[in-house]
Amino acid sequence: MVSMVTHLPETGAIGQEQLTAWLAALAGHRSRKEIHQINLALELIHRVHDEESTPGGVQHPLALIQTADILDQLNLDTETLVAALLSDLPLTELEQAEAFGDRVPAMIRDLSRIRTLAVSGSSAGDDKQSENLRRMLLGLADDVRVVLIVLAKRLQLMRALQHLDDETERRLIADITQRIHAPLANRLGVWQIKWELEDLSLRVLHPAAYRDIARSLEQKREERERFIAKVIERLQSRCTEHGIKADISGRPKHIYSIWKKMQRKGVDFSQIFDVRAVRVLVDTVSQCYEVLGMVHGAWQPIPQEFDDYIAHPKANGYRSLHTAVVGEDGKPLEVQIRTREMHDHAECGVAAHWRYKEDGKGDAELERRIEWMRAWLEQPGDSREAEDADAEFEARRIYVLTPEGKVVELPRGATAVDFAYAIHSAVGHRCRGAKADGKMISLTQPLESGQTVEILTVKEGGPSLDWLNTSAGYVTTSRARNRIRHWFKRQDYEQHVSLGRASLDKEISRLGVKRPDLEKLLGKYNFKTVDDLYAAMGRGEVSATQVANLQVAPVEVDDDQDIALKADKRSVRRKAAAGEVVVQGVDGLMTHTARCCKPVPYDPISGYITRGKGVTIHRRDCPVLRRLKKDQPERLIPVVWSQDQPRGVFLVDVQIYAHDRKGLLRDISSVFSNEEVDVLGVKTHSDRKQETASMRFTLEVTDMTQLSGVMEKLAQVPDVVEVKRQV
Repeated sequence: MVSMVTHLPETGAIGQEQLTAWLAALAGHRSRKEIHQINLALELIHRVHDEESTPGGVQHPLALIQTADILDQLNLDTETLVAALLSDLPLTELEQAEAFGDRVPAMIRDLSRIRTLAVSGSSAGDDKQSENLRRMLLGLADDVRVVLIVLAKRLQLMRALQHLDDETERRLIADITQRIHAPLANRLGVWQIKWELEDLSLRVLHPAAYRDIARSLEQKREERERFIAKVIERLQSRCTEHGIKADISGRPKHIYSIWKKMQRKGVDFSQIFDVRAVRVLVDTVSQCYEVLGMVHGAWQPIPQEFDDYIAHPKANGYRSLHTAVVGEDGKPLEVQIRTREMHDHAECGVAAHWRYKEDGKGDAELERRIEWMRAWLEQPGDSREAEDADAEFEARRIYVLTPEGKVVELPRGATAVDFAYAIHSAVGHRCRGAKADGKMISLTQPLESGQTVEILTVKEGGPSLDWLNTSAGYVTTSRARNRIRHWFKRQDYEQHVSLGRASLDKEISRLGVKRPDLEKLLGKYNFKTVDDLYAAMGRGEVSATQVANLQVAPVEVDDDQDIALKADKRSVRRKAAAGEVVVQGVDGLMTHTARCCKPVPYDPISGYITRGKGVTIHRRDCPVLRRLKKDQPERLIPVVWSQDQPRGVFLVDVQIYAHDRKGLLRDISSVFSNEEVDVLGVKTHSDRKQETASMRFTLEVTDMTQLSGVMEKLAQVPDVVEVKRQV
């Protein structure tokens, strides 16, 4: 069996003499300050864990020291060793870990979270669940070293497993190790841990097969090692004679790998040709074939056992020459020949083993994260800087659990509604609330990795049309959005028409805009009738907010305006600043928006010529403008918004009616702050008898889209009854 070497006792407790020897070994490559930190950690774990035992009869302090020893052999830094020693520290004792810096407590918290979630999510044995759990372990850790501690702790547990009496528990632990931890170590390129975890799992799950292969290997080990040494010497001599710089090494084959190949090919041990194997690395492709000729010239090739993956690479891009020959003793020998570039590609590139031996389908985000981890691990120990990792290492996905322990993968920023639809469409449709870790949360609140989420449903019902409003923030995944749209599409046509009409009426009232001419919008959306457009809004295929805003872009002008504008096209200003308008027949005339109605592009507007202040722009439905039109109609002038409005800010009044309560104004103000909307004026009135509040805010917005989004968020504030634009 492939295993990492350790000089610590396997079971029981560690004696002072053994502990001193272990610390002396660490002192050979760690500073006095680092050894002092380790001693502090040892004192703490002996105080907290001294009388406790772990599975297999290992005293808790020894188990933690064994874990730290595994990490030391991987050349991990002292912070990682200290975090491993303190990894089982109760959270109530965590403040004492602050003597070791900020990152050690952070790693311990991650380990505690992973330990809880990994146990609850690892019982299911299907491949998809196992893959999601591996992804969750990678996604939960904010520090790559946490994943390595998890693997080291698992290896320590597996080494002690043979001393555990409960066979059912042994098999369960071994099964989880084989499905979760060994593939995880493989992905990170921590081969020593991966090989030993696989061999130890096989010893528990298939003891008879393990003993047979181990016995066969052990009987021939010395003979095999002598044979490999002679092969390397002979090949190295020939390469030197031909001026080829070659790196030749024996390629170890561990018990689990042999067993897997026997299962895959349906053969016994005697027909496994790569038990004895060497790998040759050269500089060029031509040298690969030259070395192949040397191998076939020195030993007899075995028919049907030659593969040219250089001329015909594997689907994943793997390139190498594989051949099997008969050695001097009449037994098979496998030889792999490749360039150093091919070798790097096979070990770390897109041809890396985990991507095809685990039937991986390719995942750019997962590969990004794993490649960063492996690159970090391959750096020299002294040059690793975990502090620089945060931005690059930050996960772009989250992994949350169902109450039953199933792992669900979602994009970062996903909400409880996204989670509900990821479980099942029926759960999403009937979702009315959610809990995260037992506490109620808003349906728009982004979820976090590691949370256990419970969806609260009703027996009957469907999704809300508001969920499709992107500014409301209910859903972020295309799956959820498509399922919601599909649900609305399946409802009765008349119901859709009614819902769409009500939705548009609500938006028009809320935004204070003129009802659009839907007949003229049919061509834009490729509908034949207005009812079809209403139905599309009712199904969520067309946004009511978008339709309400389209009524003003472009603005329809009255006949007299149209005639006037066409009469003098040459004098129309072709460029206007933000919020300014195109004035018929006059170039460079000063304009400003009226404070009474505060028009916003592209509200229907009209101009009024003032004395000495240019043209004041009013909304056409402004009461002040209607009065001016009666008294002084000659001073009205046709105006339209510039077709290409530069970005600017515009004043609007928003009226809010709500049930009065403590903190209401604070909650509303936080919406403005989060949406980055400036408030220029506030007027509030509270009715103590009725316990109602009326608030009017003067806001600066960039366009109607921003205004609509802000009003949608305001409507979600608890106790707010109505939000509308005041004109």
